[in-house]
Amino acid sequence: MTGLDNLYLADLVQRILEDLEKVDKEFIYESIHNTVDDYGYKRFGIRVPAIRKVASPYWKELREKGIKNVDIVFKVCEYLYSKKISELRLIATDWSFKVKKQFTPSHFDILESWIKTYITSWGSCDSFCTRTMGYFLLQYPEFIPQVKKWTGSSNPWVRRAAAVSFIYALRREKYLQDCFDVANTLFNDPDMCVLKGYGWMLKEASNKFMDEVFHYVLANKTTMPRVALRYSIEKMPKDMRRKAMDK
Repeated sequence: MTGLDNLYLADLVQRILEDLEKVDKEFIYESIHNTVDDYGYKRFGIRVPAIRKVASPYWKELREKGIKNVDIVFKVCEYLYSKKISELRLIATDWSFKVKKQFTPSHFDILESWIKTYITSWGSCDSFCTRTMGYFLLQYPEFIPQVKKWTGSSNPWVRRAAAVSFIYALRREKYLQDCFDVANTLFNDPDMCVLKGYGWMLKEASNKFMDEVFHYVLANKTTMPRVALRYSIEKMPKDMRRKAMDK
C-alpha cells in the first residue's frame, strides 16, 4: 500500500510550498520573486540548488512510503506539474529522472505529453530534455523518428526539445547523424530559443565529434543563422572558430 491519493498529494504540495516560502532571500532572484510568467506559472524565483535542498526530504518520504514504482512516481510528477508553479515543475522533472532505470517504451507518450503541456521556458525544456527525455531516447532509439517530428510543432519549446533531447546521447557519442538531421530541419527557425537550442546541440556534439561538426558548420556557414553558428563552435579551438566565422 503506497498511501498515494489526492489528499496526500495536496498535503505534500502544501508542505513543499511552505518550505519554499521559508527559503532565505540570498537564494532568491528578487527580479522574479512572486511573479507570474507569460504562461501563467507562478515563480518564487528560488535558485535551483535551494529548490533541490527543499525537495530532498520529500523524495525520501516518498521512498519510505513505498512510492518507488515509476508509474506511481509519474502520478506524483503529474500532480506537481499540474500546479503551474515553476519550482514544483523542477522538482517533478528531478523526480522523473530518479526513476529512469524503470523506463519502458510505454512511457514515451507521457513524456511527450509533459513536453507539450508543461514545458514553457528554456529552463524547463533543458532540465527535462537533457536528462529524463534524453535518457529515454538513448535507451529506446526506435522513438527517434517521433522526436524528430517535434521539429514541425507550432510550439517553439517543443521544437527546441527536438534538439536538446539528443544532448544526453551525444555526450555518450551516439546519434550524430540524427543531430545533423534535426539541425537541418530547424536550420532557419524563426524563434531565437530554437536557433540557440540546436546550436547548443551542435556544440555538445563537437565535444565528441569536433571534426564532423566543424565540417558541417563550414559547409553551411554562409546561410546558417549567426546565433546558431556561434553556439555550435563555442568549444572549438580559436583557429577553427575564426575559420568558421569568416565570411
